[in-house]
Amino acid sequence: MKETRLETEEIFQGRLLHVKRDRVQMPDGTEGVREWIDHPGAAAVVPLLPDGRVVLVRQYRYGPGMTFLELPAGKFDGAERPEAVAARELEEETGYKAGILEPLGVLFNAVGYSNEAIHLYLARDLVETRQTLDDGEFLEVELHDLAEVTGKASRGELQDMKTVSGLLMAASRISLPE
Repeated sequence: MKETRLETEEIFQGRLLHVKRDRVQMPDGTEGVREWIDHPGAAAVVPLLPDGRVVLVRQYRYGPGMTFLELPAGKFDGAERPEAVAARELEEETGYKAGILEPLGVLFNAVGYSNEAIHLYLARDLVETRQTLDDGEFLEVELHDLAEVTGKASRGELQDMKTVSGLLMAASRISLPE
């Protein structure tokens, strides 16, 4: 049940996103049109401190016009390996470096119109370094109890998809200190 791309038209090419319109052949032989966003991919990290707190960032997001509590994350810059992106973004955004990065999985957050894949990692053995935000990047680092934020995620009180998924995926793999 696969669709086959017959032709691609570039609709918009931005710094981050590329919007395309494809003419496709459907599984039954008919033709259709698919509009979609080409994204370079990203990595996100669940940074876990030994006491069971996680390092999160609070950041305003222009598209929805809201501030979100999120996992540290960032996009690929060229042909980087996902774990390199995760390590880089963790340190840049939070000022922590991971001794161990454990893969949690890959998520596709908008399968109806984008190919963006977000690679999720659990970071342990954190060492505090120095936050080095990119130009134009404004965020606040916050420490939260993992049980508290997974509860919020389970109750729908967190709205960022990668954060909700990452927290729940990480929580299912670890045992916290009593």
